[in-house]
Amino acid sequence: MKKVLLIEDDPKLSLALQMRLKMMQFDVASSADAIRAMDEANKHQPELVILDINLPGGNGFVVAERLRKNPATMTTPIIFITASEKPEYLEKAKTVSHCAFLQKPFDAVQLADAMEACLGNSGAY
Repeated sequence: MKKVLLIEDDPKLSLALQMRLKMMQFDVASSADAIRAMDEANKHQPELVILDINLPGGNGFVVAERLRKNPATMTTPIIFITASEKPEYLEKAKTVSHCAFLQKPFDAVQLADAMEACLGNSGAY
């Protein structure tokens, strides 16, 4: 079972995504802020990170940069998610190695497609 780290501060969205990911046969760890995110990444060593950009304790770009500097997660695919429509977020995401960028609200098919693109055909779903 592939491990996914979900970093999302909205409790309702986090719960919904965790449920969806578990239905897709993923082992899910989660964090609601940028500070605990690295602890969870080190503890669970996920094969994929779904990362909100606006987070308490820092932003997703800082988390992504830390993930890239960590030998255990430096090649882990990252899917950025955001409700913001700021074009600079997409531009900033391009400067941090990432795999996909989803604008909220997104649906289950968009998420599954992004995950498949990031993980290849070896996904558990």
